[in-house]
Amino acid sequence: MDSNVLTVSSRASAMPAIAPGTPTRLARAWLFLGVMALIGSGLLAVLLVLSRTPGIQDVFPLKDLFRAALVVHVDLSVAVWFMAFAAVIWCAVGTASLAWLGWSGFGLAALATALMTFSPFFPGAEPVLNNYIPVLQQPLFFASIWIFAASLSLTVLRALITTWPQRLLAEPLRLGAFLGAVAALLALGAFFWSWALVPWVEGLIYYEVLFWGGGHTLQFQHALLMVVAWLWIAAQLDRPSQVSARAVSVLFLVAALPLLAVPAIYLLVPVGSLSHMELFAKLMLWGHPYMGPLLLLGAGSLWRLRDLPANPARSALLASFTLFALGGVLGYLIQGVNVVIPAHYHGSTVGVTLAFMGLAYVLLPMLGFGRAEGRMAVWQPYVYGAGQLLHVIGLAWSGGYGVQRKVAGADQLLTTLPQKVGMGMMGLGGLIAVIGGLMFVVVCLKAMSQRSER
Repeated sequence: MDSNVLTVSSRASAMPAIAPGTPTRLARAWLFLGVMALIGSGLLAVLLVLSRTPGIQDVFPLKDLFRAALVVHVDLSVAVWFMAFAAVIWCAVGTASLAWLGWSGFGLAALATALMTFSPFFPGAEPVLNNYIPVLQQPLFFASIWIFAASLSLTVLRALITTWPQRLLAEPLRLGAFLGAVAALLALGAFFWSWALVPWVEGLIYYEVLFWGGGHTLQFQHALLMVVAWLWIAAQLDRPSQVSARAVSVLFLVAALPLLAVPAIYLLVPVGSLSHMELFAKLMLWGHPYMGPLLLLGAGSLWRLRDLPANPARSALLASFTLFALGGVLGYLIQGVNVVIPAHYHGSTVGVTLAFMGLAYVLLPMLGFGRAEGRMAVWQPYVYGAGQLLHVIGLAWSGGYGVQRKVAGADQLLTTLPQKVGMGMMGLGGLIAVIGGLMFVVVCLKAMSQRSER
């Protein structure tokens, strides 16, 4: 029997025993890449916050840097960080097979990340602020996107093979990771399908349509892997779910059921049409409630942690659930094109990020690194989560008073006191969140410096 197969029990408390060798080394490499992406994203986030904060925006004329910085910030913090940590999970729960495929995927991802990070400093970096994967219309940036797509294709292919649950309803965490890989495969297919069929037009609309279907599909991957992280954290803290492994596995399958609509939409509706885009928007609206039982399961695990002493992973789980729930509520309050939209996705994506941060704290010693210990580690999720909470509330408040999204400086037209108060809250919260993100990097690098061989 494979040494990396999940231990089976009558409860959903089975935890992956990460196999030494390839799974451990690959997970280490992907975790380091994810942390490096967060460092770059955090530095750019400082420019973003300053360029939109009343008062500061007039002292430092950062408007010209705002759009280019926003593109790379989003791509590093969402595309690279999320996919790198997804690869950490897939490597951690997977077998040691196809090591060459795993290392090839990682090498391409590292190259793509470096090119993406430096592309704004080369000529012709014209930003296009489309949803999901904003782009710089610049050859080096496009090269980074294609290399990253090739990297993910190899990584997802290996994940599908190595995380396949040998006992479908007895290994809920591995099943959840596998279904996340299925969502990633469908997202990649959607990106390539759109690229092949959507006719080229100059400007925003082309990239909006190009990344629309795949971007919506990726949200299912993130949500599935977030719940995997929640359950893994709870089990590691000796507060596993009291629901049976079979029941949790069924809930994962139900949560992934809406993914069947992705190929159906592409087959039945012209790609890039208004109907195509509306159906994917409805998939988000109607499909994510299938996650409801799993989210309640996460809430139950969180309740069972209430009597535990301070712990970094516990802090991250609490902050993750709070932000993700707030982001979900705000998603149903969107009316018009204003900053309620980024308030929604900041809440949701930060909820996923905090879950991954908490799982990183759990995985560090399992991967042969030191433990995340000390007051900084315990408080880091709260600082990051509180900053993002203030950031999200400020955006939602300002959106209610008509502040538009994707603008900075004087273009925001902050004429009323409520608008200025809301965006001021956004700026303060963003700066606090940057501090929290920096704390995470420091904690991880400190633990990684205590590395031991496995």
